[in-house]
Amino acid sequence: VIPSMRSLTAEEYVEAFKSFLDHSTEHQCMDQFNKEAMPNIMASFCVYSIGEQDLKMIRILQAAHPGVLIDNEIIEPNPQHVAAYKELVSQAPDLQNVSFIWHQLTSSEYEQQMKEKGACKKFDFIHMIQMLYRVEDIPNTIKYFHSCLDHHGKLLIIILSDSSGWASLWKKYRHCLPSTDSGHYITSNSVTDILKRLGVEYHVYEFPSGWDITECFIEGDPVGGHMMDFLTGTKNFLGTAPPGLRQRLQEALCQPECSSKKDGRIIFSNNLSMIVVES
Repeated sequence: VIPSMRSLTAEEYVEAFKSFLDHSTEHQCMDQFNKEAMPNIMASFCVYSIGEQDLKMIRILQAAHPGVLIDNEIIEPNPQHVAAYKELVSQAPDLQNVSFIWHQLTSSEYEQQMKEKGACKKFDFIHMIQMLYRVEDIPNTIKYFHSCLDHHGKLLIIILSDSSGWASLWKKYRHCLPSTDSGHYITSNSVTDILKRLGVEYHVYEFPSGWDITECFIEGDPVGGHMMDFLTGTKNFLGTAPPGLRQRLQEALCQPECSSKKDGRIIFSNNLSMIVVES
């Protein structure tokens, strides 16, 4: 009996995500954005941030504002991600002027907690890196955290671009796959549509990124199995998907709107949009 398809648990997602990072240029793409755009974005403000923080952004802040105290709040529901980030912080000797407050919560739980307390904390910088896919109410989440910006503050949203292979894949096949926790398959155009409705000013930076998925097509390859799990959000997709769906999806992954070929390898388009929203 073939087990039924099901979505990844939090622990399984972390494992599949690691396989993705090991074979993609996602972090290099973000590094390029940090180097080229972030210094100008961050030069005009200083001290607070919130989100699943990247230490490289903190260091850009430190370089732009030497000696300034940085209050950093992290909202992250996955305990493994929280533990990994705490470990990175403990090994970083250059964070003496940075304080960390950890919230092991979803963004909606954080919002509810703040509203129950009657708190209205303001931030100079808020970022949402690849997290809107699992948010319950995307428009209201963006609206709430935008309201948390201080004067001249900025909200950074990093999301998959509509030019990515993900956009093509989700358009055709998301109805065949288990839903994510909230069932959201969102790309940059949906975010900018929300921002237009909110009437806020924003700027979009597009950065190319690739993911080598060649192993997805090697029968029995464990790395390829993890990649297919991450691509589909499904535990053991290759072992549980109906053969017809498996074949159609693998064929779709090779199409020009999803991937390109380089030196005999299949490179999936993982293009990112960096959306900077003004307060």
